Amino acid sequence: MYIDKIKIQNFRNYKFQEINFKNRINIFYGDNAQGKTNILESIFLSSFGKSFRTSKEKEMIKKGENFLKVQTHFQKKDRDGEVKVEISDKKNVYLNDVKLKKLSELLGNINLVIFTPDDINLLKSGPSVRRKFLDMMIGQLRPTYVLTLNSYLKTLEQRNNYLKQKINNEEMLDIWDEKLAQYGNKISLYREEFINNIRVKLKEIHSEITNESINIEYNSDCTNKIEFLKKLKRNRKIDFIKGFTSVGIHRDDFSIFINNEPVNIYGSQGQNRTAILSLKLAELNVIYEDIGEYPILLLDDFMSELDEKRISNFLNNIENIQVIITCTKNIEIKNSIAYNVVNGEIL
Repeated sequence: MYIDKIKIQNFRNYKFQEINFKNRINIFYGDNAQGKTNILESIFLSSFGKSFRTSKEKEMIKKGENFLKVQTHFQKKDRDGEVKVEISDKKNVYLNDVKLKKLSELLGNINLVIFTPDDINLLKSGPSVRRKFLDMMIGQLRPTYVLTLNSYLKTLEQRNNYLKQKINNEEMLDIWDEKLAQYGNKISLYREEFINNIRVKLKEIHSEITNESINIEYNSDCTNKIEFLKKLKRNRKIDFIKGFTSVGIHRDDFSIFINNEPVNIYGSQGQNRTAILSLKLAELNVIYEDIGEYPILLLDDFMSELDEKRISNFLNNIENIQVIITCTKNIEIKNSIAYNVVNGEIL
């Protein structure tokens, strides 16, 4: 699949801009703070209905304006379509001019994989960042995953609110525990499937970029519903004392190892970055196997902290995919087209 056109109005530092993309490598280069990443953000908004940079949607509206509009036209092997996102006092999302009732209905129309400089912290940050990565990627492929996750989080909130009351009546927790175990086990199976699928791809891709071995492991309390229920009951007294649920898929995590050592502890900056790039490419290939076509690859300033050999090996793995790259200087890549970005305009 690929995007052939996007129109953005009052988005960040863009008053109005229409961009025609090529179904190959598209390079947006220019000095810092000119609006390169804003282009990637507008594409991401069209795919997920939200930003990867801020949770405050009004921050995306150009200063002095009271609304923004993003229209993205995409092509898939079996259809084409258009996503329109409008944000003012509220957000409206349209697919082929039909207003969507739920944001989950948007997922899976424009499939993409994104790498940003912040992703270098994916392995070094807390588990919540890695869970967000899993949720975002699985949600593109399994719409029911998002619904199940929302049901789990709603049940978790209800259980936590009860725990904070300090009533200490364990029988009242039975209903919530049963629901948490039901939803949590389904979510865990989705995540385990995704990790298992990505593990094989991760090893293959990483071996082409570097000669180091790599592995990924998934950690969860919920791989077995009965065992999860037992853990919830065992931890009830602790939960009443703490005022929150101490076990569950909301505490899931995964770890990546290079040469059998956890990369977040012992890995160099280059190793961390290469591991993340390999993870993203593995994710890209898992999506391809699932839907039968490659997603769009967004790379925001991906070359910093990578040596020339790693960059060359990486670029050899992104052929036959629409790639949209931002960087400070134009780079020579086979089958690419370059756009110069200056102060919110594409030259």
